[in-house]
Amino acid sequence: MKKVVILFFLVSLSLNAQEETKDYSKYVISLDSTIETLYAVISGDAGVERDWALFKYLFHKDAKLIPTGKNKDGKHVARYMTPDDYIKSSGKWLFENGFHEVEINRETQTFGNITQVFSTYESFKSKSDTEPFMRGINSIQLMNDGQRWWVINIYWMQESEDSPIPENYLPKN
Repeated sequence: MKKVVILFFLVSLSLNAQEETKDYSKYVISLDSTIETLYAVISGDAGVERDWALFKYLFHKDAKLIPTGKNKDGKHVARYMTPDDYIKSSGKWLFENGFHEVEINRETQTFGNITQVFSTYESFKSKSDTEPFMRGINSIQLMNDGQRWWVINIYWMQESEDSPIPENYLPKN
């Protein structure tokens, strides 16, 4: 019995080590691959697990995710989260409800090794949905350290009646 327990423990350690050493480098080799992975990793139909290890791999160790909007008193507020905070607060909802965030336009500015991306998105509950239930803009700050791209911050706001997305951040026909 002890041998079976020890063997099970060693196999578990081996599988965990393989998970931790998964090579995600191809996802952060370019600005495009980093942004595409950011959208893809949080997207999936209901019941589809997200690859949270890949999600966390995208972010610098001090990165923040910052949703903004109005609170119940109508005051504009920002909430600061780590990638782990985001997973804890949104992971279950994404899994249970389905969520696909699709980039529809991108405005990019770069200076040296820093890049600011205004990425306009539409959100759907299912991949087969044709009308988004939400739109908004992600302000994504990234850094290239010479080896890879890191997401430093994502600061976002949903579109509302009071704050429609300006035409210059929508796709050009």
